[in-house]
Amino acid sequence: MFCLSCSATDLDYAGALEKSLLFFEGQRSGKLPANQRVTWRGDSGLSDGSSYHVDLVGGYYDAGDNVKFGLPMAFTITMLSWSVIEFGNLMPQQMENARTAVRWGSDYLLKAATATPDTLYVQVADPYMDHKCWERPEDMDTPRNVYKVSAQNPGSDIAAETAAALAAASIVFRESDPSYSSRLLQAAKKVFDFADRYRGSYSDSLSSVVCPFYCSYSGYHDELLWGASWLHAASEDTSYMGYIQSNGHTLGAEDDDYSFSWDDKRVGTKVLLSKGFLMNKIDSLQLYKVHTDNYICSLLPGTPSSQAQYTPGGLLYKGSESNTQYVTSTAFLLLTYAKYLSNNGGVTICGTTTITHANLISLAKTQVDYILGKNPAKMSYMVGFGERYPQHVHHRGSSLPSKHAHPNPIGCNEGFQYLYSGSPNPNTMVGAILGGPDSRDNFSDDRNDYQQSEPATYINAPLVGALAFFSATPVAG
Repeated sequence: MFCLSCSATDLDYAGALEKSLLFFEGQRSGKLPANQRVTWRGDSGLSDGSSYHVDLVGGYYDAGDNVKFGLPMAFTITMLSWSVIEFGNLMPQQMENARTAVRWGSDYLLKAATATPDTLYVQVADPYMDHKCWERPEDMDTPRNVYKVSAQNPGSDIAAETAAALAAASIVFRESDPSYSSRLLQAAKKVFDFADRYRGSYSDSLSSVVCPFYCSYSGYHDELLWGASWLHAASEDTSYMGYIQSNGHTLGAEDDDYSFSWDDKRVGTKVLLSKGFLMNKIDSLQLYKVHTDNYICSLLPGTPSSQAQYTPGGLLYKGSESNTQYVTSTAFLLLTYAKYLSNNGGVTICGTTTITHANLISLAKTQVDYILGKNPAKMSYMVGFGERYPQHVHHRGSSLPSKHAHPNPIGCNEGFQYLYSGSPNPNTMVGAILGGPDSRDNFSDDRNDYQQSEPATYINAPLVGALAFFSATPVAG
């Protein structure tokens, strides 16, 4: 069922890894540094937060607009950090760029989490006003409203995800910058306590400001268990293991849910906690290996409990909107679990079939290779990688002339001519993974089709780890 006619030549995973990290520089908000490599971007959002007397400059735009959405940004930083934690030793030449990508986000989250007691700032910009314009971030003149969650208007989901991001990032910087790592961990503990103490979903507190854009459809239980799991990984504090053991049942430990995304953390939590059983022999975590195995069996074609859908060309298919986000997150989990299994000599049993770590690596490789061009269309869905890649990316900064090429402002409505233009984007969004093809492997390369043509930080973040693995590990194609 997988693409058997595709070329067997190995792809340049190291080149793809470098580009996957370069993409994050194109998503930066704030004052750009002197060593900025994506030179068609300029400074933007330099007064973010000032009208609310708080510094919220920096961070990342999530996708092709100019809003700073906190939930996908925090998930991006968690996954970038996890990529570095598991596979950083395999990308020595890109380690500095990877840390920089993490820090650009963690610096912002640290400010958002510590500026005001019992408050987390979760979003900058009115998304409806932003989406009415097609503007470069450097020209933004739409309202930069600030949104927050608090004890009175809780957001356990976004707060616990922010705690996960800060905790995971603290592991990334533990050796290279211990004092920064310590600050991240202390902030993570405080924001997790806030998430746990004042329970509620940020979707209920902020409603139409975050929905339907990044509505917390899965609720907040999954983030609480995820956040506690990362604090357990990052700290020596045994209370987090106690929290996991006491609350796991009510927070979804036994739910078998088979997608992993900025919204739903259940599968990722199970894989992360299975490490404690497989590598650290914590018997109380065996449950998480059992449910991780259920997830693995759901993905593998031909096993009794297989339920994943694949396109005719072999791409995992979860939905029409930004489908590659599920492909990259799944590939990452497959490789991470394969690592835990191989270190322990463990296997997964699917009915009468024994699944080894090599089987997981093989499935992950088909997914990564498809994205990079081994597919029926022979199209790389990473912009700037390979001989053929999308030219009409749904991204404001990339689709509008740069400030260098067009120094005068391009107004809110004036920019739409570039959205609807048939010309290629003037600024190549190198390294961006787009939403990808439909369930029949068809891709329109239409800038106005945001479901297929929009990049996002959370699509790239898990792929960083997967590309690091394949750049250092020869695997038969």
